[in-house]
Amino acid sequence: MNDAAAVHVHGLAYSYPDGSHALRGVDLDITAGERVAVLGPNGAGKTTLILHLNGILLPQAGEVAIGGMPVTKANFKEVRRRVGVVFQDPDDQLFMPTVRDDVAFGPANLGLPGDAVEARVHAALDAVGMDGAGGRPPHHLSFGQRRRVALATVLAMDPQILVLDEPTSNLDPAARRDLADILVTLPVTAVIVTHDLPYALELCPRSVILNDGAIVADGPTADLLGDAELMAANRLELPFGFDPRRT
Repeated sequence: MNDAAAVHVHGLAYSYPDGSHALRGVDLDITAGERVAVLGPNGAGKTTLILHLNGILLPQAGEVAIGGMPVTKANFKEVRRRVGVVFQDPDDQLFMPTVRDDVAFGPANLGLPGDAVEARVHAALDAVGMDGAGGRPPHHLSFGQRRRVALATVLAMDPQILVLDEPTSNLDPAARRDLADILVTLPVTAVIVTHDLPYALELCPRSVILNDGAIVADGPTADLLGDAELMAANRLELPFGFDPRRT
């Protein structure tokens, strides 16, 4: 095991109850502070992979470790403190009457005293540009604002690793830009699953391409996106006229 890795995945295999193979011997190491994009066509196993990083799914073969700590049932509490997952639909994470209550929920469940919880809430909302929205009901916010609040609920747990599943889906261009500006300022390791290839290039110096449950490429994002043969073989397509070598 690579104890220096923020994320260590070795020989990870997982099949769903219908027998379909979602992951086939995945190996992946991510160092602290890296931002890494996980790319690939639909059904490649991207979401299945990231759900193993905080124990939502457990390996059927192989191992996953976070900062040297194996992802096992015995370590769930600490692993889920270290790894925060922001899901594609923010409404999956927002369920309290107010924004403040949603962001406070996790720290309060850690048993932190009230003043520490309030400090976490303020810092998290400030980090996502939503500090004035604490008293508002989440369902009164725009979709982009709800996504930022969902991110704040994760940041309030003070994670070491941030995992985002399709963070730009359903965002308008301004909200997409707002989120990018936030993500580049966060001092955490980030794993970003996305079909938005220009976004991956902007935010993540490194990418991996997953296809049919296996990593088929791992390297600088610009190099992978600039490899037309690799892109075509893995059903990845850049927007018309976009040249990753000119950014």
